[in-house]
Amino acid sequence: MASKNHKPADQPDVEQPFIAHLVELRDRLLRCVIAVLVVFLCLAPFTNQLYTFVAGPLIKHMPANGSMIATEVASPFFTPVKLTLVIAVFIAIPVLLHQAWAFVAPGLYRRERLLALPLLISSTILFYLGMAFAYYAVFPLVFAYMNSTAPEGVAVMTDITKYLDFVLKMFFAFGLTFEIPVATVLLVWAGIATPQSLAAKRPYIIVGAFTLGMLLTPPDVFSQTLMAIPMILLFEAGLLVSKLVIKYKSDSAAEEDADGEAPLETLPMAPAASGDDAGQRYSWEDELHDGERQRPLTPEEMDAELDRIEADEAAARQDKPGGPTGA
Repeated sequence: MASKNHKPADQPDVEQPFIAHLVELRDRLLRCVIAVLVVFLCLAPFTNQLYTFVAGPLIKHMPANGSMIATEVASPFFTPVKLTLVIAVFIAIPVLLHQAWAFVAPGLYRRERLLALPLLISSTILFYLGMAFAYYAVFPLVFAYMNSTAPEGVAVMTDITKYLDFVLKMFFAFGLTFEIPVATVLLVWAGIATPQSLAAKRPYIIVGAFTLGMLLTPPDVFSQTLMAIPMILLFEAGLLVSKLVIKYKSDSAAEEDADGEAPLETLPMAPAASGDDAGQRYSWEDELHDGERQRPLTPEEMDAELDRIEADEAAARQDKPGGPTGA
């Protein structure tokens, strides 16, 4: 007699794929953590030098008697360490994105892979450019303006922890701002918007850029303008790239039509009659699974398929209990 605790033979087949995905996700997360830790340990001996470098724009524009201060007991140690850890994450971003790409790439179609990889690379580069723009272009102007507006008799002494929080906020704000071309291309590629519709909303986008710059930057017109202008220019660059993306999609569709091949989304599909597979019906899922090219049904084949479905339904009604033959 079979044991009551015996598991069905098909149970491992149901659970194993999900467990395998979890194991792969765990391994890739561990690799990400190890990459960040390795970079952090390499930078650990230079924590104070890194903080001095990041604080350079503020120190350069401080008054002669001004200096940075530490108002908490442990902040002289933990603040540079925190900055070093954040820098380690920034440096390890290519490794982190590579692990994320390796995890999701097998589930993407070929067209999606062709688009996703350039977007990952370009988004990383744009994020770094946004941080560099904030450090070299925005910080000197902002700190010079702020220090010049200090009332007479007020000694400018910025807390190192508060300064780090401000700098990280600005880095993230400008890094995300520089991702506007990527977001524009994704909207157009997904069919949510078109270059023409986005161009028609240009006045609203300009107002939104200045409003967002006002919310994400200090309350001065210089930093607001320095964020809004790059956002507008990047939006225009995204429009140009999205037009190229649309042209690429139309050219690809035209090539498929010229070759007599229908896209995967065309339903219903049938295999080309050849060999033992002639006359065998395939579903859309079978095509995706096999990776074989299918052709669309001809009008005659479509009529025959509809007649077969109606005949099957009629036979099923006849076989039901209480039906014409089962009463």
